Amino acid sequence: MKRGGSIWEAVSKDKTAETSEEEKYYKKMDSTYGPQEAYKRVESLHEKILDEARRAFIGQDDVVEQILVAIFTNNHALLEGFPGLGKTLLVKTLSDVMDLKFRRIQCTPDLMPSDITGTYIIEEDASRRKSFRFEPGPVFTNVLLADEINRATPKSQSALLEAMQEKQVTIGTTTYKLEEPFFVLATQNPIEMEGTYPLPEAQVDRFLLKILIGYPNEKDEDRIVQLYTSGSLPPVRKILSAHEIKAMQELTRKMPIADEIRKYALKIVTTTRPVDGGAAHRYLEYGASPRASIGLVLAAKARALLRGRNYVSKEDIKTMAFPVLRHRLILNFESERKGITPDDVIEEILKAV
Repeated sequence: MKRGGSIWEAVSKDKTAETSEEEKYYKKMDSTYGPQEAYKRVESLHEKILDEARRAFIGQDDVVEQILVAIFTNNHALLEGFPGLGKTLLVKTLSDVMDLKFRRIQCTPDLMPSDITGTYIIEEDASRRKSFRFEPGPVFTNVLLADEINRATPKSQSALLEAMQEKQVTIGTTTYKLEEPFFVLATQNPIEMEGTYPLPEAQVDRFLLKILIGYPNEKDEDRIVQLYTSGSLPPVRKILSAHEIKAMQELTRKMPIADEIRKYALKIVTTTRPVDGGAAHRYLEYGASPRASIGLVLAAKARALLRGRNYVSKEDIKTMAFPVLRHRLILNFESERKGITPDDVIEEILKAV
């Protein structure tokens, strides 16, 4: 099916032929895979990834799309939702669909930084000669799930900062590069208060998006119950590869954006800073930084690409403003007292801009 405004051709084939072609495609794929090949497949990739994700994670396609936006922009995402909504399952499923190495860290108060990054161990050979060998931690992967990240201590949380920002890990005097692509997808429980360590603003700002996962509707929940109470789960197919993801990331940055749309994104971000009157002055203590401006433009580009367009629209900016900004706005005391949320403030700012 062809979307409006697309510059890519949608080729329809029967399922048997399509599977056969995909097998041939992945056999031929190598490190020379580039943005031109990505253009040819980008429109169908979105739907195929959604179809595979639905095999295990039913409903909430917007959540899947937002995670893909973070991945295509080579950034990280923070997933927040109540227990039992499938956050961990979703991340594991998407890593399988993208054929990427996956590791999971279960964050607890006794988690040490070396449990994340790795450490040196002493080895003894046959001649009783001892030497140090570096044993890599779970951070040496493609997709790292930091489950319940707010239950880890600040010292352990900070062990992820260098990996997230520089894509490297320093142990002692040696720096180790991480394999690309590399993404941190962290989850946290909004109702967990005892024994938690809220992420500091500087670390939260490293996440491009904060994605909220809500309850499924009754129809989707009925399908979930049927799926998980009758037999084994259907396996997911591998749709993407590491080479293709890198090409998509390059393609995202090359997506053109009109000056008017870029300035519209900048206006939204600067309006969150409570220096003058308006919603920001009434509700916020601190607004978003220039990193948010960069993130909003990149996220809108990735969304446009996933939607099969070769341009960024105002709708892309408006939609991505919520996950890009909600964790970067610091509410003042009066807003917290009245129960106003960052999304409420973003909504009012969008109306004013």
